[in-house]
Amino acid sequence: HLERGRPTPAPWCNVLANPSFGTLLSESGLGCTWSVNAGEHRLTPWRNDPVGDEPGEALFLRDEETAAVWSTTPQPAPGEGPYQVRHGIGYSVWRHNGHGLVQEMRVYVSPDEPVKYVRLRLRNVWGRRRRLTATYYAEWVLGTTREECQAHVVPSFDAEIPALLARCGWNPDFAGRTAFLVSDGEIHGFTCDRREFLGRESPRERPAALDRWGLAGTVEPGRDPCAALQVHLELDPGQEVEVLFALGEGETRRSALELARLARQPVVAERTWKRVGEFWEGMLSSVQVRTPEPSFDLLINRWLPYQLISGRLFGRTGFYQSSGAYGFRDQLQDALALVSSRPDVTRTHILEAARHQFEEGDVLHWWHPPGDRGVRTRCSDDLLWLVYCTAHYVRATGDESILSEQVPFLVADPLTDEESDRFGLFEASAETHELFEHCRRALQRSAPRGAHGLPLIGDGDWNDGMNALGREGRGESVWVAWFLCANYEAFAELCRRRSLEAESQRWREASRELAQAIEREAWDGEWYRRAYDDEGRPIGSKESVECRIDSIVQSWSVLSGAGNPERAAIALDSALERLVREDERLVLLLEPPFDGGLQNPGYIRGYPPGVRENGGQYTHAAAWLAWAFAERGDGETAERIFRLINPLLRTRSEQDCRRYRVEPYVIPADVYGAEPHSGRGGWTWYTGAAAWTWRLGVEAILGLRLVGGDLEIDPSLPPGWEGFEATVRTLRGEFRIRYESPDGAGAVTAELDGVPIEGCRIPLASIHGEHEVSVR
Repeated sequence: HLERGRPTPAPWCNVLANPSFGTLLSESGLGCTWSVNAGEHRLTPWRNDPVGDEPGEALFLRDEETAAVWSTTPQPAPGEGPYQVRHGIGYSVWRHNGHGLVQEMRVYVSPDEPVKYVRLRLRNVWGRRRRLTATYYAEWVLGTTREECQAHVVPSFDAEIPALLARCGWNPDFAGRTAFLVSDGEIHGFTCDRREFLGRESPRERPAALDRWGLAGTVEPGRDPCAALQVHLELDPGQEVEVLFALGEGETRRSALELARLARQPVVAERTWKRVGEFWEGMLSSVQVRTPEPSFDLLINRWLPYQLISGRLFGRTGFYQSSGAYGFRDQLQDALALVSSRPDVTRTHILEAARHQFEEGDVLHWWHPPGDRGVRTRCSDDLLWLVYCTAHYVRATGDESILSEQVPFLVADPLTDEESDRFGLFEASAETHELFEHCRRALQRSAPRGAHGLPLIGDGDWNDGMNALGREGRGESVWVAWFLCANYEAFAELCRRRSLEAESQRWREASRELAQAIEREAWDGEWYRRAYDDEGRPIGSKESVECRIDSIVQSWSVLSGAGNPERAAIALDSALERLVREDERLVLLLEPPFDGGLQNPGYIRGYPPGVRENGGQYTHAAAWLAWAFAERGDGETAERIFRLINPLLRTRSEQDCRRYRVEPYVIPADVYGAEPHSGRGGWTWYTGAAAWTWRLGVEAILGLRLVGGDLEIDPSLPPGWEGFEATVRTLRGEFRIRYESPDGAGAVTAELDGVPIEGCRIPLASIHGEHEVSVR
């Protein structure tokens, strides 16, 4: 598709990132680069225009004899013939043959330094000597938007290295930081004036400066800023040359100059390229699987964990949303997928999240690093994810010491009755408290109940779009009720581990009482209702005109472990019948969509029917539904839903690609569920569905779970699978697992290196070296 030079229906992107620096690329061009925070401190512009897809950076080539100008990428100045674009793990490559040159450009980001490398290789296929210039162009932003910051950007030029530099003091969180652009080639010219480079009315594909001999060398503040660095290249017939450009940022001018000095050295660029491969191999190789379904393996082994780490944890950005912030519940859920491979990352993030909880127990809905400005809200589920994830971490790793870690609270006046939220910078308390106490206060904060004995929904729960149901303070959430049941039981177990038997019993009793209230007030005959609004009217009921049935309450009637088993089974079957559309490859969040009825659920109704949360497929929830079937022992349905949400199986033909439109190698947040857009993908990269879909495949379907530091193997396989193979790597050893189930049932036998073991639990922590595990 791409090799034929035909444009994709929407940008196909790659996120190249380390924990504090990265770049978002599409097939069209060099995209946007950021440092520290992808939303608040962009070095170059982020534009999410799927039609124009105009990059904020470009590398132009000019033939000095013919004056022909083209870019090494399809935008902004396409050259002769097609481009081949390949996105890989940690890199992207553009290939183009035209103007008598074989051209290849590779882009990658250092795994541990704030530097983006762009390496261009050219081979002259004509029988005469060639004279060229290569000009790297970057529009400086150094903030959120160019329009906001351009008057405050101060460019400079260091002749010793040489390097173009720029800083901006508009946002005090980033004052003093200095960006740079360098090359290993001999400098032919440069400018920091965007108007000089582009011209007043010149088309972007033909910058005015490339119609002249050389660049003016303008370096003045107060102008329209950019960085344009030009080098001269000469190639004999058949000769191949490589030129290197590097764009990055240091905390100070001095550190930026030191980074620039190193980054322009080809030996450093090559060493960094090798580190990129080693880094991602180490991050992605902890669990590798081989099943009868190759598309399952491709997602599980490479692209889902890559999306999770690069897009969600490092970059916190994507083409359709460039956030840069940490969501309280968002990255907590993401971090759960790293419990088996990087429990240190999960542990660190749990404690970091706890630092953003107020003394009263509620939390920041999201916050922006490095200053941690964030928004305090009345969202009803954020705070509960701290309990859920802490308990999951302890259960999986056996590490109870995290409960004793001392963490401060945030201190501020509570929201007033007139406030739905408050954005600001909040102070930390002088005192610290155990993480255990943070979890306890989260549960205590969730204690108030409505008229039906169910928890208040506040300004929305997991579905932010239902933010009007509890605006008057009386609306209730059935989903939060199920989630609270799970959290009460989880915290009761943490109490038991600390020998707090009386408190443990109180939380278990609270779980039972709440489950009884759900069964009494929320059962609708064939499924569970979703919520009640401020007037006591049900949402998600057979009486409802819109949103008659909602997916997540049915899923969590099973996942919480608190639902009546017979009713929960009926509820799952109802969701399967009414929300799963096999012929359209859709697993809907709810149906029918909201479309102007008298009952106002909130901003969810602002989406067209069938789009995003409003009746489309919300993949996060689809993974929960599949997991619920796996939990019930129905591996066939669980794997069937996994196949429906697998993007690789949505794009098996060009016609499929043009309907789906977005990347086939990462999971989408949503897929539209109504004509004329049915089957079209929504947000990709920046979605929590990546972590949950990976966990669905590994933990629920293949049954590879960490329990108390041991590996437990308890799959829920579809009948057509006679087994699978997996390799699990830890810091201490490697375990090659072969699971066979030829008849799909029967007693389980397990061997470790040929010696029978009881059950299917492998003590990972106490065994070193390489081992063979056989389960039949």
